[in-house]
Amino acid sequence: MAADAAEEIRGTAHGTAPVPLSVLDLVTVGAGRTATEALRTGVEIARLAEARGFHRYWVAEHHSMPGVASSSPAVILAHLAAHTERVRLGSGGVMLPNHAPLVIAEQFGTLEAMAPGRVDLGLGRAPGTDGATAAALRRTDRLNEGADDFPQQLAELIRFLDDDFPDGHPYSRIHAVPGPVQGTSPGGVQSTHRPPVWLLGSSGFSARLAGTLGLPFAFAHHFSAQNTVPALELYRDSFRPSAVLDAPYALIGVSALATDDEKEARRQVLAAALNMVRLRTGRPGLVPAPEEAEAYDFSPMELEFVQSWNTNVIHGTADEVRTGLDDLQKRTGADELMITANAHGGDVRLRSYELIADAYGLPTA
Repeated sequence: MAADAAEEIRGTAHGTAPVPLSVLDLVTVGAGRTATEALRTGVEIARLAEARGFHRYWVAEHHSMPGVASSSPAVILAHLAAHTERVRLGSGGVMLPNHAPLVIAEQFGTLEAMAPGRVDLGLGRAPGTDGATAAALRRTDRLNEGADDFPQQLAELIRFLDDDFPDGHPYSRIHAVPGPVQGTSPGGVQSTHRPPVWLLGSSGFSARLAGTLGLPFAFAHHFSAQNTVPALELYRDSFRPSAVLDAPYALIGVSALATDDEKEARRQVLAAALNMVRLRTGRPGLVPAPEEAEAYDFSPMELEFVQSWNTNVIHGTADEVRTGLDDLQKRTGADELMITANAHGGDVRLRSYELIADAYGLPTA
């Protein structure tokens, strides 16, 4: 498993890209659009990613957000598995404290059976929503317990994935199916392979844990840019070789939007920023159209937030975005860039990935 896992984790850079490029899709729903349209766009983006040499396509678990239709990553990934053949599919991530580890092992074992050798299991410890929704998900208002128990939940999940609880453990006779037990049972012919586990984070906790366990690490630069370099340094400093990796491997999520002209990029990111203003002030909604954002009367405090937020969104023409991505990779030393394109319309998001692929001379199918 070790050699296979390392090969799946470490992608290949194509064209003139400095490192492998991947896609993080929030399955955003714009005003006047439907979740059905957003999910169809996700299929189009996944197919484009596959055709153009992006290494992986991930979706992230969010809840109670009208503008984000990715509350069920495993369901979306099963749909995408039926519409793709090569691109890696995964969660960026599943919020483990919201779920029983056995359930996640079963879900991703099923995905692995659907798309053998191309499924990633990215895990986070945040709720992926507000406190009240997290309480509804977890059936408890003691939310800190879930985050504090994350290392134990992770260890349990990995045991289920590997089917290797020790004798005498309360779960030693429980098996995640589909999973390795089918390959080791009498007459079993199924692969014992299982999805590589990634840890996700926006602070130092998961960075240190990923390093200590020798796991790959994904950092959410797109909403915690000030912590990126310190977290990556902590991950690398704490890294211990494992059966999965013999050296650190870190990707960063990057918000980037390329358009055919710079003015249109500014319009689109303003709309996405207004969506974030509303989310951060307890008014989550559908992603507004650029015309709505242009007509919106931002307060001084909101305008300050927008300016700060958009500082970390790489946007403009394809050449400008390529330069911004190159500079970010040099500054952070990231082993992979996972690009998320937030915009009102699916056509704009799809076009952005096409432009970025062209700017780096990525292969065409």
